[in-house]
Amino acid sequence: MKNIFFIILGLIILSFGTVFILNNKGNKAQGEEDAKKNKKVLVAYFSATGTTKAVALNLASAINADIYEIKPKTPYSSADLDWTDNNSRSTLEMKDHSSRPEIVKDNFSTDNYDTIFLGFPIWWYVAPTIINTFLEAHDFSNKKIILFATSGGSGFGDTVQNLKKSVSNSSEIIEGKLFNNHPNTQELKDWAKEVL
Repeated sequence: MKNIFFIILGLIILSFGTVFILNNKGNKAQGEEDAKKNKKVLVAYFSATGTTKAVALNLASAINADIYEIKPKTPYSSADLDWTDNNSRSTLEMKDHSSRPEIVKDNFSTDNYDTIFLGFPIWWYVAPTIINTFLEAHDFSNKKIILFATSGGSGFGDTVQNLKKSVSNSSEIIEGKLFNNHPNTQELKDWAKEVL
């Protein structure tokens, strides 16, 4: 009789233990899922002519992310952007890799974000040096930075290597996507899902 009692007691304890373990695994999986959902995403961009801005706004809307515009302290004029003029502002900035055009200072902080989509036009086969200014002005430690760019035809070139010099070693910079056209919302959602 005692043996049957202990066998039944053992089965009850085993059942409760199994339920506890399965429940714990479920809670852990749910916690990981919730953490993914709670990750804050930012779309930050610099746009001199409005082309990159259009993609950035569409991307932020498509993935329900916050948006932030990187604004030069002195806006770029059409003459500043004339790449055929060896003395134009953009040409001089891009010839000097140490150039750091001033940006508008505000209360922006990266603290609330895990992932930052960073957009810009391609100038001289790389990101404009104002992007280095932005990266050096804020703390991107342990952040994932996914690049996107607009271009008339040139690729990212050495952009990732150039930008890595402006962030800490714990920052991850990913060469994302180059947009030579105006992507629709579904294209942007699909791309973001791949890289997030």
